[in-house]
Amino acid sequence: MALCRNIRCLFKHRRHYLYLVTKYHTDNASTIGTPAEVNSTNYKDNYDQMVKLVQELRSQTERVIQGGGPKAVEKHLSRGKMLPRDRISNLLDPGSPFLEFSQLAGYQLYGNDDVPAGGIITGIGRVSWLIRGAQICQDRMRFFLTRNTLGEFFIIKPLCLLKAYHSFTFLQIAVVMGSCTAGGAYVPAMADESIIVKKQGTIFLGGPPLVSTHWKSGVTDYYATDDQHALHLARRVVKNLNYNKSPQVTITQPEEPLYDIDEIYGIVGDNLKRTYDVREVIARIVDGSIFDEFKALYGETLITVGILANNGVLFSESALKATHFIELCSKRGIPMLFLQNITGFMVGREAEAGGIAKDGAKMVTAVACANVPKFTVIIGGSYGAGNYGMCGRAYSPRFLYMWPNARISVMGGEQAANVLTTLAKEQRLREDKTFSEEEERAIKGPILKKYAKEGHPFYSSARLWDDGIIDPADTRSVLGLSLSASLNAPITETKFGVFRM
Repeated sequence: MALCRNIRCLFKHRRHYLYLVTKYHTDNASTIGTPAEVNSTNYKDNYDQMVKLVQELRSQTERVIQGGGPKAVEKHLSRGKMLPRDRISNLLDPGSPFLEFSQLAGYQLYGNDDVPAGGIITGIGRVSWLIRGAQICQDRMRFFLTRNTLGEFFIIKPLCLLKAYHSFTFLQIAVVMGSCTAGGAYVPAMADESIIVKKQGTIFLGGPPLVSTHWKSGVTDYYATDDQHALHLARRVVKNLNYNKSPQVTITQPEEPLYDIDEIYGIVGDNLKRTYDVREVIARIVDGSIFDEFKALYGETLITVGILANNGVLFSESALKATHFIELCSKRGIPMLFLQNITGFMVGREAEAGGIAKDGAKMVTAVACANVPKFTVIIGGSYGAGNYGMCGRAYSPRFLYMWPNARISVMGGEQAANVLTTLAKEQRLREDKTFSEEEERAIKGPILKKYAKEGHPFYSSARLWDDGIIDPADTRSVLGLSLSASLNAPITETKFGVFRM
């Protein structure tokens, strides 16, 4: 055990000094968290409600995994082709996890037409012992396992694809297992190396496919006899990349938290009006529940230590604390995790006079400029400017996930309904007219219904406002894989803008 000695001179008498030696155990890490009150009514209610939400999420994702249905699956297999998810399984190393993104992309967006996962499977996994991303813009390598690509899939993530080709240095490998037509033809054509499957893969912009000539013309580099052979070739390509992952962060052996992660169900629940200490969530996610909190007694509605988590509305002190902390992480190249449960920044006469707009702007500027890997998990509400300050989608987190109990909107539904009702009531008073309770309900009802629908995580995920809805009990594993994938790219220097003092 390392010891640090703090020596203080107590008094001086002639040439003799008396010293007091104080010893501190500096290797003892601080841990947080308390045992969950599993027998309390509040815990049991929260747990049961979260279980229901997770079950609903799983039923939807299981439907997505089934793809186009039994008939489509049978037809596909009858042609001697592997199913898309089987292709991914055969590409990845045995036992490798596969973290799939945007499973609910396109959910209820096209009327009666069901488009599972938006028509494309994306995620990260391990190939030849290298963690790689599939269509993730921030990573260093991408795989395209293409099948019947008619150009339409660019509708799903058009900017991501084009930005990837022109803004980052990628290693890109395309495996053509079906038709690549029109815009889809550029995927294998622009890849570093391309593989095509005999009598299955086709690449053409507008004319008839010339299957037998692709490998002769140089559009592709390897000619596979079937799907299995193509995936074998893809693994060989990865193995020959001559690439070693060199993270710019300190790596230590993982250690399980002191508390069961599924206790998050009973701590958080589905009622966003119930309060809880976010430290209890952190204690069930981080290694060994170890937590050295930054400025613990200042700006107490924001918890910081490589993690920024909300414990209430953001005050000026919270914003300044966050700005200082983000600067430190950026300077040291430390990735940051944002746990969002935020109604926004404090408002009101006193807060405005105290400079909340100026201090909030510092925090938002720091978040926007920070170039270290950022990750966001919305574990509760995400409203208004709080979404900006806590690294919402517009502030480029590498990955953004939502829990099934989360809600996201410009403001809370009740707040929006009260604002519009107050405006209508004041308008009636100016006209010397009465404003009945029935009229109030007629205004509030549709607003509450609209916010309940459009603030739901399914609605968000369908429109790619996030990278997926995750089971709270999977948060630690999901973040671990996300962090590992992000470290394939170098961490660049952060240059901050002007902070208004």
